[in-house]
Amino acid sequence: QVQLVESGGGLVQAGGSLRLSCAASGLTIRSYTMGWFRQAPGKEREFVAVVSTTGSRTYYADSVKGRFTTSRDNAKNTVYLQMNTLKPEDTAVYYCAADGRIIVLATTPEEYDYWGQGTQVTVSS
Repeated sequence: QVQLVESGGGLVQAGGSLRLSCAASGLTIRSYTMGWFRQAPGKEREFVAVVSTTGSRTYYADSVKGRFTTSRDNAKNTVYLQMNTLKPEDTAVYYCAADGRIIVLATTPEEYDYWGQGTQVTVSS
């Protein structure tokens, strides 16, 4: 059974930092491109970041570029999202996802095969 479990969310003041983790079981993430998405209340799920299988390629949404960094540790079967200089508009449930098409850095939810349950990030002003 495939499981992706996010952790590290919480409440932080604007300008602060959080580091999200996504631990995988039932699949080997080295065979998957790993993405991060977020969903705020009343809004659609939106792309945040994606990292290639080896970690050599990353791509970010314009809204987080320069503030967020995604990385992976294939030996630990875990993906990370370091979030700095957080803003109130970053408040959302954050999800990690796995895409088995290893060449493409996918940016739409429909392209991903497996999803975590999400972790809440709340940024206060």
